[in-house]
Amino acid sequence: MASIKKKGGGGGGGANWMDTYGDMVTLLLCFFVLLYSISTIDQDKWMVFIQSFNRDAVEELDIPEGPVGENTGTHGDDMPIPDDNNEVDVALNELYDFLVEYQQSAAAAADSISVSKGDDFVFISFDDAVFFDGNSSFLRRDGKDVLDVLIPALIEAGPYIDELRVLGHTAQQYADKPNKVSSDRHLACDRAAEVAIYLQENISYESLHPGRIIAMGLGQWRNVAPNDTGENRAKNRRVELIISGRDLENELTDSYRQYYTMYDEANEDSTDFAADGNAVMSYNTNGN
Repeated sequence: MASIKKKGGGGGGGANWMDTYGDMVTLLLCFFVLLYSISTIDQDKWMVFIQSFNRDAVEELDIPEGPVGENTGTHGDDMPIPDDNNEVDVALNELYDFLVEYQQSAAAAADSISVSKGDDFVFISFDDAVFFDGNSSFLRRDGKDVLDVLIPALIEAGPYIDELRVLGHTAQQYADKPNKVSSDRHLACDRAAEVAIYLQENISYESLHPGRIIAMGLGQWRNVAPNDTGENRAKNRRVELIISGRDLENELTDSYRQYYTMYDEANEDSTDFAADGNAVMSYNTNGN
């Protein structure tokens, strides 16, 4: 019987390439894991990227605990009380002088920050580009750096401050058509809140009680220029700080105390009870 010869003499090594391929894929995986482990992510840029798809996106971050201090629930009345109004005037003047010096010394602040002073308040206006990008309400790193410069001065003036109001403004996108109410108000409020949050997180309760830091979103309705050009709209998109001093001669002109004095008196002295036992709140409008 004739013998049949088998073709090919592979010797069973046809699948060896799979071992080499598997080793290569494993090495590539290890390489990319190593790259990821040593990489850093710019959180500011990452949040801007995320908010470009969803402006309401919120990132859960490991936020450090708030400033040192105890929330006593006393409406901020546990703050040190200056001796007289002259000290308040001196403190506001020093705060104003500091802000003017900073504005003049910082090249980037010259055109984007304006400072003025009234009888009992200091007024600061920031262009929107200082703190935010486009229609975002995410506080930029550059904006945090500006606030970091201001915070020590605010801490020093803290006992003399009645209220620190943060006002958020927007611009009307079209000269002949108001913005959508919800988005306009949300953006203004969110921007004011972001600045107020950063201030509260970095100023202790003893230096400036959080109840005296107020965030307000005014939207497009308090413009400083017509919304007819891009340059004018940029002027209207801004964040303002109004820092008012305490009036120690007439405590009730301190707006923070005035509100809570009226509130407490209304609760203590102006509560009547109907026959069914339900409380009926009545406010005395005669000032007695």
